[in-house]
Amino acid sequence: MITNPYVYQQEEKEPDLQLILFRYLKNWKWFLLSLIVALALGYTYLLYQVPIYKVQSSILIKDEKKGISADNIMKEMDLFTDSKVVENEMEILKSYTIMEKVNDALSLDVTYFHDTPVGEREIYKDSPFRLVIEQPNALIYEEPLTVSFTSAKTVKIGEKIYPVNQSLNTEFGRIRVFPKATAGLDTIPVIVHVAPKQEVIQSYVEDLKVEPTSKQSTVLVLSLETAVPEKGRNILDKIIEEYNDAALKDKNLVASNTLDFIEERLQLISGELATVEKDVEVYKSAQGITDISTESQIFLQSVQQNDAQLSQVNIQLGALADVERYIQRKNGESGSAPSTLGLSDPTLLKLITNVSELELQREHLIKTTSENNPLLRSLDDQIRSTKANINENIQTMKNILQGTRQRLLAHNQKFESMIRSVPRKERALLDITRQQAIKNNLYTYLLAKREETALSYASTIADSRTIDRARSTSKPIKPKKALVFLLFGAFGLMIPIGVLAGRDMLNNRISKRTDIEELTKTPIIGEIAYAKHKFPMVVTSNSRSIVAEQVRAMRTNLQFLRSNNESLAILFTSSMSGEGKSFISLNLGASLALIDRPTVILEMDLRRPKLHSMLNMPNTVGLSNYLVGQVSLDEIIQPVPGMDNYFILTSGPIPPNPAELLVSDKVEELFQQLRERFQYIIVDSPPIGLVTDAQILADKADATMYVVRHEVTPKQHLKMVDVMYKEQRFRKLSLVLNSIQENSAYGYGYGYGYGYGYGYGAGGYYEQDTDKKKPFLKRLLPGS
Repeated sequence: MITNPYVYQQEEKEPDLQLILFRYLKNWKWFLLSLIVALALGYTYLLYQVPIYKVQSSILIKDEKKGISADNIMKEMDLFTDSKVVENEMEILKSYTIMEKVNDALSLDVTYFHDTPVGEREIYKDSPFRLVIEQPNALIYEEPLTVSFTSAKTVKIGEKIYPVNQSLNTEFGRIRVFPKATAGLDTIPVIVHVAPKQEVIQSYVEDLKVEPTSKQSTVLVLSLETAVPEKGRNILDKIIEEYNDAALKDKNLVASNTLDFIEERLQLISGELATVEKDVEVYKSAQGITDISTESQIFLQSVQQNDAQLSQVNIQLGALADVERYIQRKNGESGSAPSTLGLSDPTLLKLITNVSELELQREHLIKTTSENNPLLRSLDDQIRSTKANINENIQTMKNILQGTRQRLLAHNQKFESMIRSVPRKERALLDITRQQAIKNNLYTYLLAKREETALSYASTIADSRTIDRARSTSKPIKPKKALVFLLFGAFGLMIPIGVLAGRDMLNNRISKRTDIEELTKTPIIGEIAYAKHKFPMVVTSNSRSIVAEQVRAMRTNLQFLRSNNESLAILFTSSMSGEGKSFISLNLGASLALIDRPTVILEMDLRRPKLHSMLNMPNTVGLSNYLVGQVSLDEIIQPVPGMDNYFILTSGPIPPNPAELLVSDKVEELFQQLRERFQYIIVDSPPIGLVTDAQILADKADATMYVVRHEVTPKQHLKMVDVMYKEQRFRKLSLVLNSIQENSAYGYGYGYGYGYGYGYGAGGYYEQDTDKKKPFLKRLLPGS
C-alpha cells in the first residue's frame, strides 16, 4: 500500500524509546569503560573506608504500667503502686552522668591506632601500652601522639625519649605510659589520639540509641555503631552495669538511713541499760534483797507492759518528728530520707516513699535542665502535694499517739499508787527493775528491727534484667558494599549519558528525525541512507543496494506531487553546499529512466556545477551558452552514459552573472521545450542559503525537494524552510533526508531480500550474505 508523505508527516508521534535506546547502545564501549572505571573507584573508596559494626544489647525494665494482666489488675487500681516509667529509664540510660562513669572506667577519651596502607585503624586493647593523661594541656588535643618503643624501659613520643611507668612532664602535659609485657623494640609505632573528655562523652551520648521493641513493651534495646566491635560491647555492658548500680543506690538510700538511725539508738540504749543493770545489782547487794512478792510481780508485769507500750509510742512520736522535719525542707535542699522506724501506717509509708522518689527524680532532672523547665515545675508541684498529704497524716497520727501516751501515763500513775502499798524496799527495787525491763525490751526491739532492715538492704535487686549481653554484627553495616558499587556504577553510567546528552544539547546539526519534526511541518518525501560508493550513479538496472531501493521508494512517492498527466518539473535545492542534492537528483532521474520515463536533468547550479564532473562528461557548451543565445537546445542536450531515456543539460562555462541569466526569457523558453520532450524535468539548483538562484527558478518547477543532510545541516536552517513552506514560496515543498548513518541516533536500520542484506557503517558500504549475517532492522519507508 502506498502512503501519502504529506499525511505521514502530520501524524503526532510519541517519543521513540527504541530510538533513544539505540542512541546510547551504539556507544556501548564508552559505557562499559566508564562503568569499569567507576566500579574501580568504588572498590578503592571501600578500601579507604573504616568498616562500622553495629553492637546492641537488650534489658527488661520491670514496669507495671506497661500492659495489664489478670494477676495485677488490683495493683493497677492502686494509685500508690510503685512503678517505673520506661521513657524515664531511657533518658537515664542516655544520661551524661552514666556515660561519664563509663568513660572513666574504659578511658574512651584516649584511642590507639596503627597506620596502614589504607589509613589509620583503631587497635583498642591490642595497644602495647596504656597512656594515662594526668594533667593535659591544649596541645595534646590538637595533634596525635606517635609513640614507639626504643627499649623495654623507654618510649619515643614525637622526637623525645621518655622512661615508662613514670609521671612525665611533656609539652603535651603530664602523662604516664604503662607498657604491656608484649611491648618491645619490634613493636609497631602507635598513633594516640586524645580528645577532650566532655566532647567524647557527649559524642557517645548522641551516638547511643535506646529504643523499646514496641509501644507496649518494656524491653529496651541499646545499640551503638563503632569501628571496633569489642569496644562497643564493653561500652554497652558497662552502661548497663552503671545503670543497675545507680538504681540500687537509689533504692537502698532509705534503708541505709534507717540502719544508721537504729545503730545510733542502740548505742544510746546500750549505755542506759548497762547503767540500770548496775543500779539493780548495787541496790540488791546493799539491801540484801533476793526476791519480791507475788503481788509485786503482778504489778511489775502490768507496769512493764504499760511502759513498753509507752516506749513504742515515744519512738513513733520521735519518728513522726523526724518525718515532719523532712517534709518542712524546701525543694532543692539536700538531706537524707527520714527514718520510718516504728511507723506501721501503710499510707504514710507509701507517701514517704513517693516523696523520696520524686525528690530523686528532681535531683536527676535538675542536673540536665533549668529551674523553668515544665517537667521540673510539675515535679515540684507533686512534691508539695505529697508533703501536704504527709503533714495531714502526721498530724492525725500525732493526735492519736499523744492521746495514747496520755492514757498510758495515767495508767502509770495508777500503778504507782498501787505500788506505794508495797514495802519501801520492794518498791524501790521495783522501780529500778522496771527501768531495767524497759531498756531491755527497747534494746531487743531495736536489734530485731536492725536485722529486718539489714535483710531488706541485702536483698534489694535492680528493677532491670539483662536479656542479651552486648553482641556485634559479624559483618560491617557501613559502608554497604552493594550500595556503594550501585552508586558508583550508576555514576559511571551517568557520565557517558551526560556527555552524550550534553553533546546533543550543544549540537546544532540535524541528528535525528525528531529534530526535523520539531522545527518544521514540511513533509518528508524520502530518506536516503549513508553509503560509500565508487561511482555516483548507484541506481542501475541490476542494483539492489539500500540507497538504490530508497531512491526507488522516493520515485514512487512522486505521484503525490503530480497534479495532471503533463510533465513534472522537480527543483532540488538545499541550505548549503555538500548536502547531497546533486547526488540525489542524479540518481532519482536514473530511477525514472529505468521505468521508461523520459527524464532530463538540468545542471542549473551555474556557480559550482558538479553533475558533469560526477559523470565524467564534457562541459564546454551548456546552459550558460543557451541562455545567452549562443546555441540551441539540441546542441547542448546529452545522453547520460549507460542509461536509456536519461539526458543531461550541463551548466557550460561559469558565467559572471548567473542570477541575471536565470531571470531571462530564455529560461521560460527552455522549460517549455523540455516539457514537450520529457515527462520528468529534474533541476539541480544552487543552495538557498547562499544565493537566490533557487528562488528565481521556483516558479518554473512543479515541486521542490529540499535536501537535508544528517549531522551536516544546521537546525536553524530548518526554521527558514518552515517559513518557506508556510508562505508557499516553493510549490509542493518536501524534504529529503540524506546520508542517514545506521550507528547514529537517527534510529533506523534497513534490510532487503533478494538473497542479500545490505548494510552501511563507519567502515563504508559493504554487501553481505543473509545466511551469514542477519539483515538490518526493517522499517516501512514512505511509498514502500
